[in-house]
Amino acid sequence: MKKAIQLSIGTAAAALMLAACGVESGDDANNNNNNAGGNNNADEAADNNDGENDNGNNDEADNNNDDNNENDAANDGEGETVGEEDAEHEIQIGWNSGLEDDSKGVAAQAFADYVAEESGGDVAFEFFPNETYATSPEMIEAVQVGALDMALPGANELASVVPEYAALSLPFLTEGADEAHAVLDSEVGDHLLDLSEGTGFYALSDVELGFAQITNDVRPIEAPEDVEGLTIRSPDDVSLIETFNTLGASVSTMAYTELYSGLSQGVIDGQFNPMPSIYDQDMHEVQDYLSITNHSYYYSYFIVNDELFDGMDEELQDIIREGAIEARDAAREFIAAEEEEALERAEDEFEEVSYPDLEPFQEAVEPVYEEVEDVMGADIIQQMQDFLDDYRAE
Repeated sequence: MKKAIQLSIGTAAAALMLAACGVESGDDANNNNNNAGGNNNADEAADNNDGENDNGNNDEADNNNDDNNENDAANDGEGETVGEEDAEHEIQIGWNSGLEDDSKGVAAQAFADYVAEESGGDVAFEFFPNETYATSPEMIEAVQVGALDMALPGANELASVVPEYAALSLPFLTEGADEAHAVLDSEVGDHLLDLSEGTGFYALSDVELGFAQITNDVRPIEAPEDVEGLTIRSPDDVSLIETFNTLGASVSTMAYTELYSGLSQGVIDGQFNPMPSIYDQDMHEVQDYLSITNHSYYYSYFIVNDELFDGMDEELQDIIREGAIEARDAAREFIAAEEEEALERAEDEFEEVSYPDLEPFQEAVEPVYEEVEDVMGADIIQQMQDFLDDYRAE
């Protein structure tokens, strides 16, 4: 008889705990914050981080996001089971984007395939993509209390629990995927994973989302001055909010689930995301200008409830750890291929694609590093900078 690998917390009790510490799905959308220039408070920005790659739900998206809506309707709150029907254990995994053609979905599938095979079919999985379990912030809390076994939240979201997780998204910290991977695969990256201890979850591995590019519907962005006066949506990540405040934008922390609608209705002028996410949510349909800035590295963490993991036998723990590495590698391979393809599409599907000189942008946002030290700590920033200096010198 199949038994779920999860804590024995009753459904009603878990719901009460989540209600006490979580936010309802529509709360962020109903309380959009437009922060002009330096009016944003960095400390408050770190408290409620908004994850990327959430599915867009909006008035005009009915005809643009059919695949996502059909997926949600098909799930109707129930996950997709992956693995042997007679498996001894079942692990639930939730995330906020798609199952197919999405790096988190690719990572989850690679993880499940590896663990199912290495366990001899003893472990099966129930997938909850597209926030069919709960919103992404709620899924973090659900993993912490043991109501959900595993999740793949963005590092910027998890910074509300571990502030250091926002450090790698600092503007222009890394120059390309190889450098970002080197940081995450180094002792610095191991230290970041270790920081999850005592939070209610363990971070097992990173899951790549890609480098962020800027889109808008007002003008091409060729220089820092072109950002001034634009209303730009940012995830609720202190380093990203401060970056665009410094560039002179009015920053909105509109929920990602309302982003397509906000863009199409002109509530905001633009946004920034990795190319696969831009196309996943059809943003090219409501944005004319794409600027390739690679200003911030986006990634997620594969997290597991700590008591659940501690209760596994050593052999299964090893398999879970190895599966998380398989997931990491699968996501990186997927993003490398998808980003190249998306950039090729962009030349035909955006009115203009620009490749600005990045040096003026880098100089303009230098003050951001000092601004966020009090939030994430100067030490983790220095560790990353020192590592990258040595890496580039090799």
